[in-house]
Amino acid sequence: MEKKNIAREKQTGKKKRTWLKILLVILIIIAAASIYFVYKINKNGGGMQGMIATLVGHDAETLKDLEPLYFLILGESVSGDSRLTDTIVACKYDPKTQTAAMLSIPRDTYTGTDRSRASAYYKINNAYRGGEDPENAVEAVNKITGLDIEYYVWVNTNVLKEIVDEIGGVYFDVPMRMLYRDTSQNLDIDLQEGYQLLNGDQAEQVVRFRHNDERLNWTTYPPEYGIEDYGRMRTQREFISATLQQTLKPENILKIGGFIDIAYRNIKTNMPLDVIKDYLPYAVNFSTENLQTETLPGSDQYVETTGTYMFFHNTQKTEELVNRIFLNPTLQEDEENANNVKETNNIIEE
Repeated sequence: MEKKNIAREKQTGKKKRTWLKILLVILIIIAAASIYFVYKINKNGGGMQGMIATLVGHDAETLKDLEPLYFLILGESVSGDSRLTDTIVACKYDPKTQTAAMLSIPRDTYTGTDRSRASAYYKINNAYRGGEDPENAVEAVNKITGLDIEYYVWVNTNVLKEIVDEIGGVYFDVPMRMLYRDTSQNLDIDLQEGYQLLNGDQAEQVVRFRHNDERLNWTTYPPEYGIEDYGRMRTQREFISATLQQTLKPENILKIGGFIDIAYRNIKTNMPLDVIKDYLPYAVNFSTENLQTETLPGSDQYVETTGTYMFFHNTQKTEELVNRIFLNPTLQEDEENANNVKETNNIIEE
């Protein structure tokens, strides 16, 4: 009996030692994998960027091969049976320099060739064709700007509301008192002027505002800010910038599942998943301080032959602007440096 007990104890001891060896090997593998993972994260830039880049299979060379990404944001509004793109923004993101540019295109921009026939049909927000052909809107913007944009990002107005609520609101400086009601659009805007925390519903109000109603004598943004649509486009750009800045905080990375659900419901794009995967790791490090925003240069004009107000872009100024903020951003730096030198010389002379 004693021999059996001794043999059993020896066998039990061997099993324990075997399991300890297995456990030790597993721990060594985990430790080695962790060290290698941390190494890869650091090689890919460290922090959140490095972690995401490593998880999607990037290496140190991936960023070097990425060219600037161009895409068109189409913000759709629905009024009755009409589906129009009241928000049209040409965008560029350069992951290497961590800079970006946004060019707002007025919704009444003329897309035809014969100004005497400039009717509402030729407004750029009609190029969207009721959601059936977003590529046509991309083509129209390329024709106007001279860019070669390939991708579009269609956004339902609900996406902004839901994202703002998901992150607990967005702090924003509302530029003026906003009071407007339109029952046909189910639109009720009522915001006080000043810096404040806006929820999703208030976010939609601030980006859709153009002018007040009769309760405030139909007043709009001041000329120095940009009246009517120009003011609205400026507010949209600044609010998008504020939302990006507050969404990209590290604590919001834990809400990624909610963001994905919101995007799935409210965003459509022809951008391949591989492209999104390539640029996403670096976008999380983007600072809105490196975002440049502009509006398509031109003027509103009344076309007597068709009785239509239309926005006609200035071809020369558009070419100069596009070249400066999209194609050759060093021109902007040179211009700023020249202005700084000029100001310094003026100070010295004084």
